Amino acid sequence: MQILVTGGNGFIGSHLSERLLQAGNHVTIVDDLSTGQRGNLSRVIDHPKLRLIHADLGDPKLVHEVCQDVDVVYHLAAAVGVALIAKHPIQTIHRNIYPTQLLLEELRRIHLSGRSVSMFLASTSEVYGKNPKSIWCESDDLVFGATTKPRWSYGASKAIDEFLALACVRECNMNIVIGRFFNVSGPRQSGAYGMVLPRFVEAAMAGKPLVVHDDGLQERCFAHVSDVVGAVMTLMKTESNFGRIYNIGADQPISILEMAKRVVAIVNPAAAIHFQSYSEAYDEDFEDIRRRVPDLARIRQTIHYAPTLFLDDIIRDVWLEMLKQAAC
Repeated sequence: MQILVTGGNGFIGSHLSERLLQAGNHVTIVDDLSTGQRGNLSRVIDHPKLRLIHADLGDPKLVHEVCQDVDVVYHLAAAVGVALIAKHPIQTIHRNIYPTQLLLEELRRIHLSGRSVSMFLASTSEVYGKNPKSIWCESDDLVFGATTKPRWSYGASKAIDEFLALACVRECNMNIVIGRFFNVSGPRQSGAYGMVLPRFVEAAMAGKPLVVHDDGLQERCFAHVSDVVGAVMTLMKTESNFGRIYNIGADQPISILEMAKRVVAIVNPAAAIHFQSYSEAYDEDFEDIRRRVPDLARIRQTIHYAPTLFLDDIIRDVWLEMLKQAAC
């Protein structure tokens, strides 16, 4: 098939693009390299079925051009990371909403002309905001904080993306699947934008303290990018999944402090753990979520999804990839 991947130079996008190429597809990637890395596609850079376009997806002419003759769109391009979101809320809102709007408008035009193009929209657990439930399912309410706290701009803007996509499903019966990612990690993920696991591994490798924010008792569930990409591709194979939202990730919570201890044990037992307040790490307005755990019942029932790789596997894979990069 002819497949378009937006954000294909990014962490998840590069893994997805590799798998799509391995399956025999023609893949066009559009990425402005604002957070993606050229090196993420080094394994397939010379693949004859790969087309790379380094450009801003906010260009309507570009969107029109890359959607011609395409069969499937995987839309992963977005603002990335808590640190970036906290510092640049305007950029976050623009990157998350406008390109999605352009893509949906173009795919709607194509659909109304008589040809359907399937689309996967990458969303995020951040859309749940600070919903007080201990485990979140796809039909739960979205509970955001005050507009004076920039952190919520990310979840709110991705929620707008979901509303736009679901409106296209409702009004035009378009083929769209929405996936809400929960703390996906693995090789090639950068700690530069606040991603906690690669940040910890990098610090341990350098013999520096692992910096844990607040008390470290925040709970998260970490999923390996390989499992997540497999789930995304499987969801797109069945028409009955269109028009639905799926939590995608793992559902075994661990505190950030305990994860730091696991990284120390695996990577460098001599590394120390230091604590830092949110105000020191970000700003006085920063607000965090204490617990983020998905209900995976829907995706389990739909595609029999079950993670095959777990936290220790993720830590080792991130570590090995960083060792390879350091040796180059």
